Amino acid sequence: MTTRVLFVGGLGRSGTTLIERVLGELPGVCALGEIVHLWQRDLRDDERCGCGERFSGCDFWQHVGKAAFGGWHRVDVHRILALRDLVERTRHIPRLAGSSRLAAKDFAALVTEYADYYARIYAAAAETSGASVVIDSSKHSALAHCLRWSDAVDLRVLHVVRDARGVAYSWTKTVSRPETDGTEEMTRYAPTRSALLWNAHNAAFGLLRRRGVAVRRVRYEEFLARPRSSVQRIAAFMGLDPSVMDLGFVDDEAVELSRGHSAAGNPMRFTVGRIELRRDDAWRRQLPPRQRALVGAVCAPLLRAYGYPLSSSAEIVGAHR
Repeated sequence: MTTRVLFVGGLGRSGTTLIERVLGELPGVCALGEIVHLWQRDLRDDERCGCGERFSGCDFWQHVGKAAFGGWHRVDVHRILALRDLVERTRHIPRLAGSSRLAAKDFAALVTEYADYYARIYAAAAETSGASVVIDSSKHSALAHCLRWSDAVDLRVLHVVRDARGVAYSWTKTVSRPETDGTEEMTRYAPTRSALLWNAHNAAFGLLRRRGVAVRRVRYEEFLARPRSSVQRIAAFMGLDPSVMDLGFVDDEAVELSRGHSAAGNPMRFTVGRIELRRDDAWRRQLPPRQRALVGAVCAPLLRAYGYPLSSSAEIVGAHR
């Protein structure tokens, strides 16, 4: 038996958390947050779930742990983190993208073992929530390639892209991590570094499509311009019928978010209530012209392929409000 999983992928600061939260409001869908960080931030460090409780105090996740492993205490976190270092790295994507039948037996066994931990969480979360689709917004392209090896996962990938210059600006901002009670901040990158990461991560999702995985690309700017129709198209991609769904929680101006159980991710996962959906184009004013030009030059081929204008003063086709 397989579990249908929508893997939300892309480089961080591309709007993946917001999109996951919106899709998590759909009936029959359970949004889990960034499961790739569950082992360290939740199991090891007991950080806060999206519901506000510590992971160890969240009934939802305790039920998931019992259903998946007989209890979280039976999970060897050190083993999983070691497996992650051995197989779930960007440099391993060429091997992961190959045929599992042709891979070295030891490497194939490690990837299969690693993917199985995720498959068991997905199945347990679907059982606990009664959902027909679970969402993992881990973003990491290498993890998506690992999940392709699991026979227990019906993998569908939502590839979220945002203008590389907007992403670069976002990575320069100081953002605290509420789940650490204000003691830690999110990682920051210089624009040159984020531009290189933007190229690498997005190209890896294109490779995933060529390996037969169902991949749908959505531009963050387009999602904000037409959120309701975007949700309908993505719901259909997940195998759901949007024509029979109550989409009253979203319109073309705002979305109503309820409290969820996101295991890890952007601080926005703690936000509840009515959220206005507006494009954030602060990068056009705040990112220095020289840095805008540099990021634009480094990312030009993929920017053009995704429909972004190379001139930072031009509007994106299809993203008007």
